Amino acid sequence: MSVQNTPSAPPVYPARLEIDYTPQHRRVTTLFRLVLVVPIAIVYSILTAGVTRTVYEEGGDTVSTTSGGIISGLFMVTLLMILFRQRYPRWWFDFARELTRFATRVGAYVVLLTDDYPSTVEEQKVHLEIDYPDVERDLNRWLPLVKWFLAIPHYIVLFFLSIGAFFAVVVAWFAILFTGRYPQGLFDFVVGVGRWALRVNAYAFLLVTDRYPPFSLT
Repeated sequence: MSVQNTPSAPPVYPARLEIDYTPQHRRVTTLFRLVLVVPIAIVYSILTAGVTRTVYEEGGDTVSTTSGGIISGLFMVTLLMILFRQRYPRWWFDFARELTRFATRVGAYVVLLTDDYPSTVEEQKVHLEIDYPDVERDLNRWLPLVKWFLAIPHYIVLFFLSIGAFFAVVVAWFAILFTGRYPQGLFDFVVGVGRWALRVNAYAFLLVTDRYPPFSLT
């Protein structure tokens, strides 16, 4: 009697994104989406923007210096912590994850994936999970130095996928205005691009995993 081996499912990637599909969307808020998002976009930009300082010198010359902002700061300090201490403080990780969740809710609202105005606290219809790493067991302390470089093929693919997603959102905008519905095929594609970008971000910049991101929308 032969025994057939059932192929095991591939391991789940440490960064995951799901957005609840809602066919019916509100026409009025869709029409004015870029205006409605301004207040929460200002909140996000204030939270993450760098600081520019201008110094006036003799002779009328000016020198401006700009700090990199909280996102680049998180990346650099996390890299140094992993490199020199092999540590990723839990509170540090939690902040980076919640900031990523907030940014994703804002992005999902902009590209019409949800009608829920982005919350600074609640998950809403945007479900984003990032697994906390065991640094000593799961992460190579030297790899963060080159992850940004190793991810270059993904940047190239994401550039073209983002162009496709832009046109998908434009088509979806007209579809919602005329029918009140977001075509599910377009919805799944835009979510897939966001999922792909999240995995690359988790690998190259959040530094939570050494597993190379798959070239996949799913």
